[in-house]
Amino acid sequence: MPTPEYAFGPLRLGPDQTRFRLWAPGADAVALELDGAAPVPMTAKADGWFECDVACGAGTRYRFRVADVSFPDPASRLQDRDVHDFSVVTDVDSFDWQHDAWRGRPWHETVLYELHPGLYGGFAGITQRLSGLARLGVTAIELMPIADFPGPRNWGYDGVLPYAPDTAYGTPQALRTLIDTAHGLGMMVFLDVVYNHFGPDGNYLGQYAGAFFRQDKHTPWGPAIDFSRPEVRRFFTENALYWLSAYRFDGLRLDAVHAIPDAGWLDDMAGFVRTTIGPERHVHLVLENDDNAAHLLGAPFDAQWNDDGHHALHTLLTGESDGYYRDYANTPEQGLARCLAEGFIYQGEASAHRGGRPRGEPSAHLPPTAFVLFLQNHDQIGNRAMGERLTTLLNARAPGQGPNPLAAAVALLLLGPQIPLLFMGEEFGSKAPFLYFTSHNKALAQAVREGRQREFATFLAFDGASLPDPNATSTFDTSSPFADHGEGASSSVWQAYYARLLELRHRHIIPRLQGARAVGARVVGPGSVIASWRMGDGGMLTLAINLASQPVDGIALPDGELIFDSRQMPDGPPPARDSLAAGSLLALLEADKP
Repeated sequence: MPTPEYAFGPLRLGPDQTRFRLWAPGADAVALELDGAAPVPMTAKADGWFECDVACGAGTRYRFRVADVSFPDPASRLQDRDVHDFSVVTDVDSFDWQHDAWRGRPWHETVLYELHPGLYGGFAGITQRLSGLARLGVTAIELMPIADFPGPRNWGYDGVLPYAPDTAYGTPQALRTLIDTAHGLGMMVFLDVVYNHFGPDGNYLGQYAGAFFRQDKHTPWGPAIDFSRPEVRRFFTENALYWLSAYRFDGLRLDAVHAIPDAGWLDDMAGFVRTTIGPERHVHLVLENDDNAAHLLGAPFDAQWNDDGHHALHTLLTGESDGYYRDYANTPEQGLARCLAEGFIYQGEASAHRGGRPRGEPSAHLPPTAFVLFLQNHDQIGNRAMGERLTTLLNARAPGQGPNPLAAAVALLLLGPQIPLLFMGEEFGSKAPFLYFTSHNKALAQAVREGRQREFATFLAFDGASLPDPNATSTFDTSSPFADHGEGASSSVWQAYYARLLELRHRHIIPRLQGARAVGARVVGPGSVIASWRMGDGGMLTLAINLASQPVDGIALPDGELIFDSRQMPDGPPPARDSLAAGSLLALLEADKP
């Protein structure tokens, strides 16, 4: 597709001519500061815009000045160093794409792998590990947010320059190389984007564009962004298009859209992106939405992260009931059955965690591929006080060594018809924590330390011990999933287990996913559920799982080929089909009967 003309950010008019624009409705005058040159007054245009054309090209360092404050371009494509420094004019068309014919993959083929770019060694480090993920069976990686944030270490949700890939991870060319390499391996690349707030350090918008925010509505991060304003809507709509076109990302995961006060913008943005890019590319848009707004799914959004499914599984596996887990603690197996049959667990019921307010919309009409299911992700590990993974919480043994609820849950994740998401390191059973880390200034770092200590003081499982310091370099280093990679034989056993399950998914599940619909799910015992789906080819997939510590006897399984049985021990006899052992999963596939 041709390079779109964006309203925000520098516009290259020629090799040595650039137009600079800034929306500053709260400013009387704006000047452009070029590195080493006298300030250039910008011309006031209608509706709060300022503009000027300057004889300069790619590599030019610039910033804006209003009154006595200098600041980077809010739509900067690249920062010279960090969020308070000069922006840099870039040439988005200079990259020589090696896989120009890539058009993506259909959504139902997606096996997502979420990773933190910094812990993976930046864009170059990710590129080096892509082939291993492809061999494992991963078809899409998802980068946690890369929009420029303060300092070299951050989860990415404190970003303040949404168009600029953070230089802590590498150059724009290195990011394009990563994506191009992935495409050559048949893999998609998704980006996590944050449109509900800006981080607390480096956001200057309030000083010259106060109209960007609402003063009558607040979010956990401050005043809500005012999506009723056309300029604000365009700023974020163009951002979504920019990542998908200039860098050729295959999809976006939109963070916490329940905190966007104008839900209508989501439909508008998705429609604009899909119309502009056209039908020749597979482009996927995925939501994180605590409101369980089922009407957004199927069209215009492909899917939503299924927190309900995670919470039910986590409660079954760990027995935890603190915080939002209390909404799932009473009958978690009933919740799991509803998740497998209908997608969401909360479809309008009252939520105790929400103070009794209703949550969600009916979702049984949606296909299972409208939901992204996971056992772990950055939120569910990293927002714990000590960042423990399930391998640590459950003291999980490697697969094939007897009853193993975690291994059974992994099999449910990878053989079920919802879209699976893995979190970096889980495929080799990493026990390294994933902690919350930052590189804030001194005052902000102290505020974060105190805030987290207050937050976790209310959790029964938290004994009040000192939390890891988010701002310490050691907290970041400890969070590497590779810190314990290769220690002992369990790492290779877990990796072989994931590879086997993903091979089965690619052979038996993915070819039948289009048109798949749930037939039903029922509880057959404590922690035990049997669920079935009519697949797109007419066959029947049945999964039977027992996450409890006791077997369930007398279960009625349908006929069909047993494609996976976690109970099968090496060199052991075939287990009985009318019993479900503790910590096990069975997967049966019955062909369509003529």
